[in-house]
Amino acid sequence: MHRFVRDNVPALTGVLTLVSLALVFGAVLGYLPASVLPRVDTLVVLVPHLNAAVSLLAIVTIVSGVRAIRQGDVARHRVAMLTTTALFATFLVLYLYRVTLEGPSVFAGPPAVERFVYLPTLAVHILLAIVAIPFVYYALLLATTRPATVLPETNHARVGRVAATLWFISFTLGIVVYLLLHVLF
Repeated sequence: MHRFVRDNVPALTGVLTLVSLALVFGAVLGYLPASVLPRVDTLVVLVPHLNAAVSLLAIVTIVSGVRAIRQGDVARHRVAMLTTTALFATFLVLYLYRVTLEGPSVFAGPPAVERFVYLPTLAVHILLAIVAIPFVYYALLLATTRPATVLPETNHARVGRVAATLWFISFTLGIVVYLLLHVLF
């Protein structure tokens, strides 16, 4: 299996990206049946707050991972980026759970704030999250299927820089969206 993954990183990146996007869009558009999930009202209410905390932790681990690799600490970089990946997976599972049961959140603030702040911020957040997915998968698959000593011979560093930048901005904008939806309004 390891060899199959190593030899098919671009194809697997595409498949994982499509599956991830299908799950998110399926949940947002109401195609995932809520009846297959157990409803825990306390969790449904807590998900936005938990995801804001997860996003903040992910920002910290991304920065830590970038600093580590700039200092040549490959082991610390690997731990930080794998932690970020786990945080992203946690975020995604929680988000899919809530949006499948509740649908997308509705902005309750003033129409001017919605039009000129919330919707543009949300749009950029969503766009960057979508664009980041294949970069994240590609960098992750390269890193987990090759020894660290050969990664400089691959596109890992170049793709990883793009992935980390997109991830960082998307997580940051996600926190702004959370503040607009659940704190300010």
